[in-house]
Amino acid sequence: MRNLLPLKIAILAALAIVLVLSFGVVEPLAHWRQGEIVVILPPADSVDRPFNQHLAELFAAHLGVKLKPLELYPYQVRQALNKDLAHFSAVGMRANEVDDELLFGVPYQAVSELVVCSGRPAAKLAELETRIVTVVAGSAQEAALRATLQKHPSLYWETVDKARPGDLLESVALGEIDCTVANEEQIAFMRNFHPRMEATFEIAEPSQLAWSFAPNRDAILYAEMETFFARIEEDGTLDRLLERFYGHNDRIIPFDAAAFLTKVNAVLPRYRHMFEEAASLTGIEWQLLAAVAYRESHWNPLATSYTKVRGMMMLTEDTADRMKVSNRLDARESIMAGSRYLQLLKEQLPLRIDEPDRTWLALAAYNQGMGHLEDARILAQRHGLNADSWADVQKVMPKLRNPGVAKTLKHGYARGEEAVVFVETVRLHHDMLQRISRNEYKQLLPPDYQIKLNAW
Repeated sequence: MRNLLPLKIAILAALAIVLVLSFGVVEPLAHWRQGEIVVILPPADSVDRPFNQHLAELFAAHLGVKLKPLELYPYQVRQALNKDLAHFSAVGMRANEVDDELLFGVPYQAVSELVVCSGRPAAKLAELETRIVTVVAGSAQEAALRATLQKHPSLYWETVDKARPGDLLESVALGEIDCTVANEEQIAFMRNFHPRMEATFEIAEPSQLAWSFAPNRDAILYAEMETFFARIEEDGTLDRLLERFYGHNDRIIPFDAAAFLTKVNAVLPRYRHMFEEAASLTGIEWQLLAAVAYRESHWNPLATSYTKVRGMMMLTEDTADRMKVSNRLDARESIMAGSRYLQLLKEQLPLRIDEPDRTWLALAAYNQGMGHLEDARILAQRHGLNADSWADVQKVMPKLRNPGVAKTLKHGYARGEEAVVFVETVRLHHDMLQRISRNEYKQLLPPDYQIKLNAW
């Protein structure tokens, strides 16, 4: 398949890959038992990078060694492994079919590989014969196409080397390329930026994603990998990680995503410096604080609810008094107070709770109160779940609405499902704010998706 080079994609200019690409003189790969394991990871800002890296970090901790990331694009993985530039690759590769150049590890995630086209959607595989399909070279998506090629030899596609699936999805949304293939999680995340993005059909059987090793792999390291995955599958760690990193990707509907992006462009610039000031005082990312404020008031400093909570961060009278707020409708006062209150809630949680669960649990307390969060944590323990994990606590929090359950808990009835929606939506808006800069927002929405803003 020929390589498509003249594609307008945001490429990470500072990647050290250029040096590795030539595979010239490099230091010999030291044995991982010497205290450091070199792991191939996808480029920064890839949709899958946070999950891939966290999983690799857990494995490094399992081995008792330090993780050294090597950022490469999928097409570089095979050569890098076979030239001993890394101990293994944590880039999710399709393990469904045998690969002569790679040895796959234990599959950890199954994802559907879906076709996305600009303009007229492709409804079935035969229609792709008249379309131009572009995918990332060496990716799970190209492997899925190769698997389909056996039954449909007329199938044709082009590849691009230095890109991520998210880049190609954006290019499709902007009409720069015709069609691409991406997995369901990548599409769910990018649809928040491009509400009209439509996936039509699966190109092949769902990809079983796995780590990859050179065929002459270290047998002991491979055995440790098998032990590691057996453990995290048995104790529920893997499920919690998948929920943590992917469970919130499609929590908002297209209209809400469009409204959010419009207000990011038109409203957020007025208040961003206030969120940044609050971040410098609390140590909480400004994007997270802005995401909380959007969920609470849509960045309307005059917002008031029927329950008498008011302002940008929708503070109750009690919280405002506690944080010494004189005017809840003053945007800066509200942002500073709400941010300090969130910081206080984080500090009240047990020290053993790590990030990001500490933040997600604190957000639930911000929405429903610390007492109701503690009730939900107790309920999680009753069900044999981990009370320190948001992925587990959110499973039981809606039960606080059940009168039979509520009467067995100290703080009684609560609309627990609202806290779950609150946290998951804040997580998604936080991710969106992190991903794109202000200058990129104008091109994300077609003109007819611009939302008319209320005049305050």
